[in-house]
Amino acid sequence: MLLNLTETKDKEILHAILSTIDEGIHAVDANGVSIFYNHIAAKLDGVEGEEVLGKHLLDVFPSLTVETSTLLKVIQTGQPIYNQRQSYCNMRGVLIDTVNTTLPIKVNGDIFGAVEIAKDITKVKQLSEKLIDLQAKVETGHGQKKAKQHETGAKYRMTDIITKNDQFKLIKEKAFKAAATSSPILIYGETGTGKELLVQAIHNASPRRSAPFIAQNCAAIPSSLLESILFGTAKGSYTGAVDRPGLFEIADGGTLFLDELNSMPLDIQAKLLRVLENGLIRRVGGMKERAVNVRIIAAMNEPARKCVEEKTLRADLYYRLNVIQLQIPPLRERKEDIPLLVDHFIQKYNSLFGKRVTSVSDKVLKWFTAYPWPGNVRELEHAIESSMNMMDGDIITWEHIPQHIGESVNVTKKPGHIQPLRDVLLETEARLINEALEEAGGNIQKAARLLCIPRQTLQYKLAKLNQ
Repeated sequence: MLLNLTETKDKEILHAILSTIDEGIHAVDANGVSIFYNHIAAKLDGVEGEEVLGKHLLDVFPSLTVETSTLLKVIQTGQPIYNQRQSYCNMRGVLIDTVNTTLPIKVNGDIFGAVEIAKDITKVKQLSEKLIDLQAKVETGHGQKKAKQHETGAKYRMTDIITKNDQFKLIKEKAFKAAATSSPILIYGETGTGKELLVQAIHNASPRRSAPFIAQNCAAIPSSLLESILFGTAKGSYTGAVDRPGLFEIADGGTLFLDELNSMPLDIQAKLLRVLENGLIRRVGGMKERAVNVRIIAAMNEPARKCVEEKTLRADLYYRLNVIQLQIPPLRERKEDIPLLVDHFIQKYNSLFGKRVTSVSDKVLKWFTAYPWPGNVRELEHAIESSMNMMDGDIITWEHIPQHIGESVNVTKKPGHIQPLRDVLLETEARLINEALEEAGGNIQKAARLLCIPRQTLQYKLAKLNQ
């Protein structure tokens, strides 16, 4: 199809479209000579388009062979290859890691060439390998590092979970009991509710507290890369692969926390289920099975049953993980915790910023209580951090807090209801007077100047408002 176009204009249009796609596209003819190569592919490979077009693939990328090149393999077999991981060196000796989908180009049923769509995962792979290597060094270090490894893995404990909400207290009690065993745990909570805090607390309350705690977010990682991160790689499993342990091996004897489990590709979920069933892992490309003793704690920000229905979570994995299920209530359902959390975050950022903030004003606390907190505890913490960046005094007032919070509270106060004009004017007058007094530190004369009214008028209005 790519080469069936006969009109020059159509070719130019197609070329322009393919050049704007934000992924590398490389096409070769049946002899392996490059016939199309967009600028994204050139940037990815670290070469210029002119160095590739019209030349044989192996002349430009000498580290590849007929056996390891997905483009040449598809020309030979005529079969597409989907999501194949590939590592290779370009002409300048730079190691590139990609995930490729390679398709045959057929004209009248004959193989005319192949086209490859490549997604660059070099930086993601480098970062993940650095993380794995760092974790491996921590877990296999000398005696001093061994004695402190729990400090670098899980720092939170049950006492760090601040609440006086009855529902959340019950969750803490269940979590503390569950910590004594090795059964898998499934945690559900909206974004920002503190899922990892609870997971770390469970680990530190468990007999595994001196063993590794490893956390991995499963979102936005290609299937082939996530598999190697979790299970490790065997030398020769793909070009450039080396013997490397995965997170299961590094977490042996301890706890592996898998966040956003419903984002994990379904094929990796099947392999995870197998590990849960028999405790054995096999490195990518390896033949040897290794026994691991790892407690799995998984978390999701959507209800598990909904994920099963939407087929983002395998039903068999759900039933295997759902031995113990803990559901963290959102902040809007535990408003009584807001004053406790506000005080906690004020003390935290006092220490970080070298400030001496004592509290929030009554008005701010009312606004915080009325606000729905879609970002939950994380959003509340960021609101306090933002406020303390904006102030010099010792009390956080309405002018310091993020603007969207006050606006949201005012907009949602009485949805769908039009108040009488007199009531609105009285409420607005009372609000402005209170804000002026707050800003003036209770000084009536100063507040009157802020409101641009005589002091006697303000005193009369205060008497009328019974203040």
